[in-house]
Amino acid sequence: MHERQKQLMARGLPKQKPIAGVKKVIVVASGKGGVGKSTTAVNLALALSVNDTTKTVGLLDADIYGPSIPRMMNLKGNPELTDKNLMRPLLNYGIACMSMGFLVEETAPVVWRGLMVMSAIEKLLRQVDWGHLDYLVIDMPPGTGDVQLSISQNIPISGAVIVSTPQDIALLDAHKGAEMFRKINVPVLGLVQNMSVFQCPKCKHKTHIFGSDGTRTLAKHLGLEVLGDVPLHIRIRETSDQGTPIVIAEAESEEAQAYVSLAAEVVKRLSSFPA
Repeated sequence: MHERQKQLMARGLPKQKPIAGVKKVIVVASGKGGVGKSTTAVNLALALSVNDTTKTVGLLDADIYGPSIPRMMNLKGNPELTDKNLMRPLLNYGIACMSMGFLVEETAPVVWRGLMVMSAIEKLLRQVDWGHLDYLVIDMPPGTGDVQLSISQNIPISGAVIVSTPQDIALLDAHKGAEMFRKINVPVLGLVQNMSVFQCPKCKHKTHIFGSDGTRTLAKHLGLEVLGDVPLHIRIRETSDQGTPIVIAEAESEEAQAYVSLAAEVVKRLSSFPA
């Protein structure tokens, strides 16, 4: 992007202000729903903590309309307030978590217009006492709409991770997501090829249900890296539904190690960009 274009885009935008106590912000995004973005965000946050126990990690669920972090992290209840009237994140597996799902009933639909959604995002960003975090992982809603723009314009983001299946339809939207972050000057760390292969538990035959290596083809086209391949496996789904994500429930499994490797690649890529 030319410098003149950057200046024009910056006009009228809010000045970015870091979240108090947070060193690096990693957003996990996807162009469309149903590609395993939230599952990736949860296991990435856990793997970041597992890979380096000296690091503190938080997880923010920014999917206002469909918060799933409370179920996956086995958390519920209303956050307590500090003496400064800030919400305290709920804690499990060593990860500090905040979600709109803690503030509304699990089965209650969030029927809000844009301004109400933006107000909720502002509260989640600014009215939470995160303490001191090395990494804050934000689970973005799918798409390239107001929430993504609002978060990107209000806080400095260290890097974006784009999740997609190898399917052509998903890749079209992943392409849009990557380009959106580039246009608003958010570093794209790379892509995650999710549900990359299914291995039959009985005969061990491998099937590429959603296509083979489509995400790698897109990454090459965009000049990006594939940060990791995560297989399509029933235990990833089951452990997420049970509130004990695969990185915790079956830490030594091949599926859990895929997320551990992903987290290592994310940390490596973060070091390539200015703090």
